[in-house]
Amino acid sequence: MSFRTRAVIIATAASFTLAACVTDPNTGQQTLSRPAATAAAGAGAGALLGALLGGRNNRAEVLIGSGIGALAGGAIGGYMDKQERELRARTAGSGIEVQRDGNEINLRLPSGITFDFNSSAVKPQFRPALDQVTQTLASYQSTFVDVLGHTDSVGTVQVNQRLSEQRAAAVADYLSYQGVARQRIATRGFGKTMPIASNDTEDGRAQNRRVEIRISPVTEQDMGNAPGYGGAQQRPGYRD
Repeated sequence: MSFRTRAVIIATAASFTLAACVTDPNTGQQTLSRPAATAAAGAGAGALLGALLGGRNNRAEVLIGSGIGALAGGAIGGYMDKQERELRARTAGSGIEVQRDGNEINLRLPSGITFDFNSSAVKPQFRPALDQVTQTLASYQSTFVDVLGHTDSVGTVQVNQRLSEQRAAAVADYLSYQGVARQRIATRGFGKTMPIASNDTEDGRAQNRRVEIRISPVTEQDMGNAPGYGGAQQRPGYRD
């Protein structure tokens, strides 16, 4: 674990329970997530905060000894194939797009079906579809889950950045509250910096307003590169 991460953990150890809180999507109240509570009991505050504050490698460090196994060699492709098939079946007709890129799966959630205008609260009518995603992620635990928020180009940089972060966090909180281990999840907002279509048309702007859930395998290399187990640097910018 890096010196910076250790310093942050020490400085915030007294408030680790708050860091593990998520917002109940049904009541709007903050509670200690079930996965976070389990982690705190089994691994202690330091390990929990490592999961919440680090990047991919810090998540791998916390997963060591948690019972979530790493994948190796040819097992990776087959594992992700099965997960992709299940996600496609469970989300059919929901508006969620399932894309495959090598050993990564990307779920695209258009904001129009996920959030109201200028809101970061997941729409009640979309929760059943997100529940299907959650059930699959909970069944295939040997994956990292990155939740990425994006906006169109309308509005200021600051407003779009904040909204993209809030929407990514809202989806991550929902996944965690419904049972996906928080140690696996990281969030990041990109604002309007990563469009996938032209912002000159309404259709293009609608495509750019999205949250993506990127699912990637936990590999033996990830475990070996975890800080304290090889010393690789974490990816910057993610809120775990």
